[in-house]
Amino acid sequence: MRRNLIAFAALFAFAVPAAAGDAEVKAAQGSIESQLKAFQADDFAGAYSFAAPNVKTIFPTVDIFMGMVTNGYAPVRKPQNFSFGKSEEKSGTQIWQQVYVVGPDGKDYEALYTLELQPDGVWRITGVSLRAANSLST
Repeated sequence: MRRNLIAFAALFAFAVPAAAGDAEVKAAQGSIESQLKAFQADDFAGAYSFAAPNVKTIFPTVDIFMGMVTNGYAPVRKPQNFSFGKSEEKSGTQIWQQVYVVGPDGKDYEALYTLELQPDGVWRITGVSLRAANSLST
């Protein structure tokens, strides 16, 4: 009986982190999706709210942030369409998320988002790397 209880406890211990990882990735994807939808709706303050403190230090106002996004990240600023690709939980507080984007020019792009869990429990975006992609397939 004790052996079964230990085996069950061990199985449960391994199952819980996997579920927590899935929940963390979904929450991080929610932050990305919310920011992209805010960009599409021209809700600049809303989009800026998903930027992590390190980003806000570099771009201290909504206007400066939006200038950077508009000039350097047009596919993310006005995506026609987007979908999530692979994700990797780098630690309990850091996630990398691949996002496939169809830009306003109709071309395919791949964005790699990095996010960090903040003390308030919200996943905020610490950076985005953008490159042209050959297709939206993974």
